[in-house]
Amino acid sequence: MRKVDTIAPLSTNEIGQQKLSLVEVLVKAEEIADFCASNAAAIDVNGAFPVKEFESIAQAGLLAAPLPPELGGLGLGIDSSRTWETLQLLKQIGRGNLAVGRIYEGHVNALQLIQTFGTKAQIEAYASDARDRHKIFGVWNAEASDGVKIFPIEDGKYQLQGSKTFASGSGYVERPFASGALPDGSWQMCIVPMEEVATVSDPAWWQPSGMRATASFKVDFSGVELDAGALIGKPGDYYRQPWLTTGVIRFAAVQLGGAEALFNETRKYLDKLSRTLDPYQQMRVGQMASAIESGNLWLRGAADLVKAYAPTFAGDANTSNEQADKLVAYANMVRTAIEQICMDAIQLCERCVGTRGLLPPNPMERIIRDLTLYLRQPAFDAAIANVGQYALSESAPANSLWCYESGN
Repeated sequence: MRKVDTIAPLSTNEIGQQKLSLVEVLVKAEEIADFCASNAAAIDVNGAFPVKEFESIAQAGLLAAPLPPELGGLGLGIDSSRTWETLQLLKQIGRGNLAVGRIYEGHVNALQLIQTFGTKAQIEAYASDARDRHKIFGVWNAEASDGVKIFPIEDGKYQLQGSKTFASGSGYVERPFASGALPDGSWQMCIVPMEEVATVSDPAWWQPSGMRATASFKVDFSGVELDAGALIGKPGDYYRQPWLTTGVIRFAAVQLGGAEALFNETRKYLDKLSRTLDPYQQMRVGQMASAIESGNLWLRGAADLVKAYAPTFAGDANTSNEQADKLVAYANMVRTAIEQICMDAIQLCERCVGTRGLLPPNPMERIIRDLTLYLRQPAFDAAIANVGQYALSESAPANSLWCYESGN
């Protein structure tokens, strides 16, 4: 594995003095997004990683923000009442640079999984890693035929064999989920402390047209040994609903941030060329504005539904909820609707700026490449089919199909 410089942790005095404020964090996120945008072209290189960006993210407290207040965070990503703020934070980072947004969303995802399925001791230990040591977390779930297998060995330990693909942040994400199949075929979540083990990264595997700065390499974990404490939850927990699907609203928020960036740059380009009075340009920009605002309304709807569903994100792991299918279907609607919104924004931008506007160093060219690749999330058809399946199984009329019943 490549040896890299880690993001410096806060000193003890700084830890004691640092108290996160939701308002301040959101303001800092906007400032960080502006820096991300200004530096995006410089790191648009295969194998690059947004080091400076994550230094700013760490210093602003954004790595700790997904933790509960009692552990020094703001509950973003786990406290349902702050789902809207979580989505706004992710959208801001995506507006600055989709590569940064992709990696940060993985960090939020990972800490949500730990807080949902982990033990109290695990939650506290990994909270310290994020808060005090500025470790970046991630979820590396994609794999090819040589996917990760987990084998019990002596002394209660486990050994990994196999590889992960699309491992975003390779060499920099030090606490990835590298979950795998147990001998009985069940799927077990586990976290690998990357600086303590030997892995083999394959940078040559990552030759994309977009999202270059995510460093999404192939990583071979063969021979890595883990203590039982590295295993999170029970076998099969990762695929439990509604947690698995509800999480798609996070990456949808990042993607919408990319569409907003494209909208902003399109207006700047047209203004520079004095084309803002052209009625056809006005029509296209109007269509972009309408599409993006509808995306914001989808995020607001998702936030409201998550908040109404349960106090914690997608509910308590030990409690069932008969409204889970509704939440899953709505999350799938959000994901598929925002994908279409982003695709429409790309097409409208291309029509607005023409060939000349799609040549570097115009940022639209890079944003379109990044967004196009990021939109290709798995199981799109199954997601939209799930919405139809749910709608056909319910008798409620359209105006109340997505309302929770009183007391649920």
